[in-house]
Amino acid sequence: MSDAGNWCLIESDPGVFTELISGMGVSGIQVEEVFSLDESSLDKLKPIYGLIFLFKWQGAQSSMPHPDSQDDANDHVFFAKQIINNACATQAILSILMNNSDIELGEDLSNFKSFTADFPPDLKGLAISNSDLIRGVHNSFSRSDPFINEMQDSSAQGDEDLFHFISYVPVHGALYELDGLSSGPVNLGPCNEENWTEKANQVIMERMRKYSESEIHFSLMAVTKDRIDTLQEQLDEFSGLLMSLGDADQEQRREFESQISVLQYEYEQEKTKRARWKRENRLRQHNFIPLTYNLLRLLAERKKLQPLIDAAKAKKRLESERSDKK
Repeated sequence: MSDAGNWCLIESDPGVFTELISGMGVSGIQVEEVFSLDESSLDKLKPIYGLIFLFKWQGAQSSMPHPDSQDDANDHVFFAKQIINNACATQAILSILMNNSDIELGEDLSNFKSFTADFPPDLKGLAISNSDLIRGVHNSFSRSDPFINEMQDSSAQGDEDLFHFISYVPVHGALYELDGLSSGPVNLGPCNEENWTEKANQVIMERMRKYSESEIHFSLMAVTKDRIDTLQEQLDEFSGLLMSLGDADQEQRREFESQISVLQYEYEQEKTKRARWKRENRLRQHNFIPLTYNLLRLLAERKKLQPLIDAAKAKKRLESERSDKK
């Protein structure tokens, strides 16, 4: 795997992934974290275009293909081999965006998809590595500090735990697992728009069962339609229904007004969340090293740094002694 391009590590966060998608020119899409695999929880997020799963990487562990799958996925599935270190997050996103006809890719990604349509998986991966747009958006979240994100990509070195992103997406009536470190797409069997998330959940649960009971480092995110757009459409629909009611339909009117009130609350909550995501992303991208350096320098000049260090060491020793007594 190549180190060319120096792609940074990406944090597993829906706000980060949503901004990555927007930065590549795709509108009307957001990413939501999935906290439960039950269908009722996923129903609230629909329409769902794909799922992104983060797990501890322990070598090649692709799911078993469906026994009846005999199609040539290369004919209709966009699949790129991961040839760049730390690129699995962005490739997992692209695997979903490029394989869903309901998503408006925008001019840049549309041209990229057309340009690479006949490429084999390894050349698709190389094309991703050479895309100024994709690499630039990915590296916009490059940290300016020396600290390493806990969620390492599977290409990391050393003895630290390695983590990896893969995608699950329905394409032409079949569910596919798309993992850039695998040899190709894995056909998990037939599905439709109503049951594909249930089938994906079964595969994800099977993957999780392979780990020890103490392993908790998993993350699942759903690529969905923009919730603000969805809520606005629902508000417009109920407002139109409310206006069409006659004066005699008071019970129906109260029901619609109640529903509109709920939707308005959810709409404002979503806008607040987006504002929080935006602020958090700016903090992630900001370089705090000069601030930290100058703060420590000023404390040292005023003879206040060493007393703070000594106090911290004394506190650590006290905590250690208390722990030993227990």
